[in-house]
Amino acid sequence: MNYMTAEDKARLEEQLKELKANRKALSDRIGRARELGDLSENAEYHSAKEDQGHNERKIRDLEEKLASAVVVDDQDMPSDMVFIGATVRLRDVSSGDEDLYRLVGDSSGAVDADFIEVTPSSPMGQSLLKARVGETIKVDLPRGERRFEILEIT
Repeated sequence: MNYMTAEDKARLEEQLKELKANRKALSDRIGRARELGDLSENAEYHSAKEDQGHNERKIRDLEEKLASAVVVDDQDMPSDMVFIGATVRLRDVSSGDEDLYRLVGDSSGAVDADFIEVTPSSPMGQSLLKARVGETIKVDLPRGERRFEILEIT
C-alpha cells in the first residue's frame, strides 16, 4: 500500500495525464527522425527513442503508485498525532534549531517550500509517524543519531 494525501494523489494524476499527452509528440519526433535516413547513425532517432522509453517508464511507475494508493483522510486523525499530510515544527535537541517538516506520501521534489518534505519510508518519516506533540523522537541519519522535539502540528 502507498499512503498519500488527496493532494498528493491529484498531483500524481496530473503528472500521469501530462506524460500520456506527451506520447503523441514523442511518436511524431521519432517519425521525423526516421525520415532522416540511416537509423544506425541517426542520433536524433536514438535520442527520441530513449526519451520515449523514459516517458513510458514514468507512466508505468505512476500507474503502479496510483493503483496501490490509499488516500489518508486527515479528518479522522487525532490532532496531536503525526500522520501523512501533517506539517510539524521540530526543534533539534542538540542545536536548538527549529524547522518545519511535512510528512508526505510521495515527495513533490519542491525545494522552495516553507517546509522539508519527508516520506514515511525515510528515517525521519519513520520516526515521525504516529509521534505526538511534546515527544522527543530519535532519528538514525547517515551522519549519526539526532533527536528532535515535536513542538507543534500545524
